[in-house]
Amino acid sequence: MSLFHYRLPEVHNLLQGKEISVGELTEEAFKNIAARDSRVHAFLTLNEEEAKLTARALDDKLASGAARGLLFGLPAGIKDNISTKGLRTTCASQFLDNFQPIYDATVMTKLRQADTVTIGKLNMDEFAMGGSNENSSYGPVRNPWDLERVPGGSSGGSAAAVASGEVFFALGSDTGGSIRQPASYCGVVGLKPTYGLVSRYGLVAFASSLDQIGPLTRNVEDSAYVLQAIAGYDPQDSTSAKVDIPDYLSALTGDIRGLKIAVPKEYIGEGVDPAVRESVLAALKVLEGLGAVWEEVSLPHTEYAVAAYYLLASSEASSNLARFDGVRYGVRVDDGGGLLDLYHRSRSQGFGPEVKRRIMLGTYALSSGYYDAYYLKAQKVRTLIKQDFDDVFQKYDVVIGPTAPTTAFKLGSQTEDPLTMYLNDILTIPVSLAGIPAVSVPCGFAEGLPVGLQIIGKEFDETTLLRVAHAYEQNTEHHKARPQF
Repeated sequence: MSLFHYRLPEVHNLLQGKEISVGELTEEAFKNIAARDSRVHAFLTLNEEEAKLTARALDDKLASGAARGLLFGLPAGIKDNISTKGLRTTCASQFLDNFQPIYDATVMTKLRQADTVTIGKLNMDEFAMGGSNENSSYGPVRNPWDLERVPGGSSGGSAAAVASGEVFFALGSDTGGSIRQPASYCGVVGLKPTYGLVSRYGLVAFASSLDQIGPLTRNVEDSAYVLQAIAGYDPQDSTSAKVDIPDYLSALTGDIRGLKIAVPKEYIGEGVDPAVRESVLAALKVLEGLGAVWEEVSLPHTEYAVAAYYLLASSEASSNLARFDGVRYGVRVDDGGGLLDLYHRSRSQGFGPEVKRRIMLGTYALSSGYYDAYYLKAQKVRTLIKQDFDDVFQKYDVVIGPTAPTTAFKLGSQTEDPLTMYLNDILTIPVSLAGIPAVSVPCGFAEGLPVGLQIIGKEFDETTLLRVAHAYEQNTEHHKARPQF
């Protein structure tokens, strides 16, 4: 069995007992990438030379008997919108094709402190704008379960790399479902923490009030380990929350007796594939057998979530992406036509179609005469969506439903229909607007493709979220399935 099929504590024990080395783990990562990634295309930049130097240094540390944490020596992949000092960070855009950050994101500093090994940077939708990973200017990622299908987006490279056994875990970013939806499509675990729990410092901004970094792993236990390492207050991030970080591992008891689950009728009704619905209902039966109870509820403003999200996210994107002007860094197309011509040519050449579409939509929504009609109204709807969740959480511990309404769709099948593409995130977007945590765990298969179960928790209550996800996982076998190459 591949070392990448072991649980994190098992690998830790093998390292502790010197049965394997960090160098062997790192070599296996690059071996798997060499064998598989020409088909999957999860990586944009490999960090092979530095990774092997790091592995040798960690093996020396291992031999010295120095203290080691549970992430020690683990090969990790990093989404290409997270700054890595000296390592190319493109956001899958031609605009940043040769950009090398001069500083690390806070999550990277924390992973280095945990002695992980950075294998490389992972493919994504350009500037995290997309739900299929077909918007990368370097070509799409393919789903390891079916190479003719999408892996989901925008963290499709992160999900595909974990599912393919190319890295032990990956970091992604979630704005409207960009960790959870690809986790569902690729049959892995994807966790979006509460907004503010994990620092955004060093994450290239798409929509600042929504973006959140989180882990993609093979199982819930590993997700808890990674979250433990990256969570915490950061004074460099003005949106970072000053909250105590609990021991997430202590939550993995398997005991959910008396747990109250809310199942929104909007999440299992019209538009949800029958096979996906059946998998979710089967998962609820498992949880019921473990002592939980569930009832159907309503989140009445769910139907407005997609419209509100795309107005708000596009508005924030139009502001955040104004910094990419061809003057300071990135693409510069200057033929002497003046400053405005420099802006126009650089942005026209550097940005792809989806990024341009969202900049134009956001600029329009923020323009004079339309701000109140669109942007301000969308903010009010966001408040109503948050209130829906607050009302439900007064009585229930978690909310459960599908992560995505369907399984992974075929490459190219929705590229000419942006609205249909946007609707793929209809079940993840409300969570992002409310700023609350959610995790997607594998809960079955439909025609050979993975189905994800989305478990949604209260603000900063990741412990309950992980407890429920872990209890379900321990009583099923879905997370053990692997795509065959």
